[in-house]
Amino acid sequence: MPNSVIVVAGAGAIGLAIAMLVLVLAPVRAEQRGPSAAVEAIERHYGQRRGTETGATRQAPWLGWLRNLAARLSPSLTSGRLQHRLDLAGNPARWTPDRFLAAKGLGLVVLGMLGALYGLHSPTLLVLFTAIGGAIGFFLPDVLLYNAGVKRQQRIQLALPDALDMLTVCVEAGLGFDAALAQVARNTSGPLAAEFARALQEMQIGKSRADALRGAAQRSSVPEFRALASALVQAGELGVAVAAVLREQSKDMRLKRRQHAEERAQQVPVKILFPMVFCLFPGMFVVIIGPGAIRIATEFFHY
Repeated sequence: MPNSVIVVAGAGAIGLAIAMLVLVLAPVRAEQRGPSAAVEAIERHYGQRRGTETGATRQAPWLGWLRNLAARLSPSLTSGRLQHRLDLAGNPARWTPDRFLAAKGLGLVVLGMLGALYGLHSPTLLVLFTAIGGAIGFFLPDVLLYNAGVKRQQRIQLALPDALDMLTVCVEAGLGFDAALAQVARNTSGPLAAEFARALQEMQIGKSRADALRGAAQRSSVPEFRALASALVQAGELGVAVAAVLREQSKDMRLKRRQHAEERAQQVPVKILFPMVFCLFPGMFVVIIGPGAIRIATEFFHY
């Protein structure tokens, strides 16, 4: 096949990929639904709407085809599990389970086509590069979403001890739990403050405190945050003073943070062992043994 044909086909595939990606990422119009305006605002803000993709599928039928293709190739990835993964990642803007599946299908088709174009000169390479490109395009959104979720949960874990100390001080100073939670959400930043703000919004529209805290715990994989939410729920159900629970949780959180820091400090010698062996020691050997080796070679071999 002439090189010009391959270049034209490759340029067409890249242009098609860009156009499809723009259509996938383009914002869609939300449909009006029955629940109250406050519920709709919260769901729209945190990206939990399920019906927004319906309008996009009507506008672009191929988008629904890509979503169905990705859903058939990953039957274990249900909408609930995918929404949980999106919650762990902080619900990236305008992303829903349907749109994420459409992105997986788009990556499968586009990178598979590019791999096929790269291996046109050999049937074996054609099949191999098509499979490799399709697999990379299909699993790349999963890797990016998982990485975003891990980083967000690490930020929550790092911010939790300081936020819990502030929450404890506010409650012991006389504020109610909801007002103290609002102070923490207002005076801090990051994903933990966003979770507290979301829990407050859910409580303001009628959810109970226990349900809001359980929902926040389900949207996180940090054990300490789950333990805190569980302790607060049990304190509310059993009538225990929230200040006492927060004080004990704060002490336990500081102890765990210190233990975690000590654990990471003990891992440093093992982590720097291989860089020292493969990077530092060879240079030291050259500097220390090099002059002696040159002198020995001069004396015995007359170099």
